[in-house]
Amino acid sequence: MGRSPCCEKAHTNKGAWTKEEDDRLVAYIRAHGEGCWRSLPKAAGLLRCGKSCRLRWINYLRPDLKRGNFTDEEDELIIKLHGLLGNKWSLIAARLPGRTDNEIKNYWNTHIRRKLVSRGIDPVTHRPIAGADHASSEAAPTPTSVPKRTTTPFAIGFVDIEDKSSSTGGCEVEPSPSAWQLSEFPDLNLELSIGPPSQAPEQQKSSRRQDSSSSTLRIQLL
Repeated sequence: MGRSPCCEKAHTNKGAWTKEEDDRLVAYIRAHGEGCWRSLPKAAGLLRCGKSCRLRWINYLRPDLKRGNFTDEEDELIIKLHGLLGNKWSLIAARLPGRTDNEIKNYWNTHIRRKLVSRGIDPVTHRPIAGADHASSEAAPTPTSVPKRTTTPFAIGFVDIEDKSSSTGGCEVEPSPSAWQLSEFPDLNLELSIGPPSQAPEQQKSSRRQDSSSSTLRIQLL
């Protein structure tokens, strides 16, 4: 069988505590001490559950309660104690005077847990989170390739052209005369033709002499 209830729920008040109920509970505990919480409500003249009286006293009416925000020293102490004791809030509260276990639990879930995650620490194991340093890392942009410029000699000068080897599969492209070259030298003939080599002047003179000698010989024979 389970544990019997501490009071009759049909004849107890529920909801927010009134100022009169708080004054009765404080006056009785100051006079008689905490004692047994099961019998305290009836002895103090309260239509409340014993558990409700105990929580009201511990969390709100105790004279040694510490009000206000948690300090940085308390935050670090809570983190260390949680790493040793886990979620045993009553044991942690016993080492922080003036703080309640419920208050520490709520503060842990709303503030300290987020603080540890922002530091890259797991709030359960208190160890560094795997991959936390690389979560927000982005790949560095690769520099774009700039086409090289080479200098190709021509008969009339040097002209800069872009290297087209990357787009033509590694084959070099012969440069063509630009428009400014044609306008600068209008009489320049850039058309190339292939033909038999021309005879030298001395060979032409010797051939002429042979022709003249052969013609005189024919005349004498006639």
